[in-house]
Amino acid sequence: MRRASDSVAPVTISNPSGSSHAPPSFRQGELTDPRLAAALKTLELTVRRRLDGVLHGDHLGLIPGPGSDAGDARIYQPGDDVRQMDWSVTARTTHAHVRQTIADRELETWLVVDLSASLDFGTALCEKRDLAVAAAAAVTHLTSGGGNRIGAVIANGEELVRIPARSGRVHAQTMLRKIATTPHARDGVRGDLQGAIESLRRPQRKRGLAVVISDFLGDIDWQRSLRAISGRHDLLAVEVLDPRDIELPELGDVVLHDPETGRTREFSVTATLRADYAKAAQRHRGQVESALRSCGAPVMELRTDRDWITDVVRFVSTRRHTFGASNAGRVPRQ
Repeated sequence: MRRASDSVAPVTISNPSGSSHAPPSFRQGELTDPRLAAALKTLELTVRRRLDGVLHGDHLGLIPGPGSDAGDARIYQPGDDVRQMDWSVTARTTHAHVRQTIADRELETWLVVDLSASLDFGTALCEKRDLAVAAAAAVTHLTSGGGNRIGAVIANGEELVRIPARSGRVHAQTMLRKIATTPHARDGVRGDLQGAIESLRRPQRKRGLAVVISDFLGDIDWQRSLRAISGRHDLLAVEVLDPRDIELPELGDVVLHDPETGRTREFSVTATLRADYAKAAQRHRGQVESALRSCGAPVMELRTDRDWITDVVRFVSTRRHTFGASNAGRVPRQ
């Protein structure tokens, strides 16, 4: 919820914090707006420069894609598909391992981008909506090479926009422009993440990678749909958070407005209220994590008060290498 006294005035497309750690703001802009093109170009250069400088070699994408060629074996982690267990390596090392595969054909990636009203909020370097666009740009860069195709489902609660999966840089840029210029939902309109995820099931799409970008606030009514998606696609969840999603500062008397319900209430932020809020937030995040784990979706957490590119690099590097405290159990490619 946003304090009514702190409502954000319209701003131009820019990086108001002046920090290289924050993505540009996309609060305004049309498809033909030159400022939007400049902001997206800045974002693209940031992603390419910082990811290409760290992730190189035989890295094939954000997470291993489907294929028939055997790749590296890594230590089993909760949520991994047990059908990928490598029993010979498990027997040799006495630790459970799964065998990754190398995609032997083009990868089709689908983005589910939640742009509901709860993402039109941010108290640190940027708004969560800007971070969602940045996450979409990073996934696009990491999965769109080599003839791979990428499409998107964009939901703001009022409308659902589908962008067909195609290959090529022009298509990727057009898709990111569409994501960045998706209209803000009217006050009082709830998000529909479940509907957006469900839209990937019909019509049936080619096996590939499904990436869900959201703050995952609200009811967890999407678990069944996401589990159904996991039967055909590899999954990745990108959780976009702001510090105020986790805890409240000492504010005193404030007026808070929930844009998804349209309700406005006055509160006195006491120590008891702050403690209750933190417990409720922690409980909800635990439920979200449990639901995503049950669907086999690894979670990449991005926060508005951190360097998001560093978080992307850390996540991809971790997924690329063996999990665990050391590399003692890593098995080289056969």
